Amino acid sequence: MDTLMAAISAAAALVVLHKRMGQHVGAATVKIKARAHNMLHPYRPELHYMRGPGPKWLEKHSGRYE
Repeated sequence: MDTLMAAISAAAALVVLHKRMGQHVGAATVKIKARAHNMLHPYRPELHYMRGPGPKWLEKHSGRYE
């Protein structure tokens, strides 16, 4: 929850800064937005990793896994 609040406050500060400074903060804004996105949506490969053959494969191969 602290990460979410930090990202929200950083985004609000960027909006104010961008309105005051114009295009001078464009590159910094892009970098900070990317970091905020990574904090809020981390890539978790273990959620997508296949750990072995599925039930259809085992059924087709008579349950033999080599």
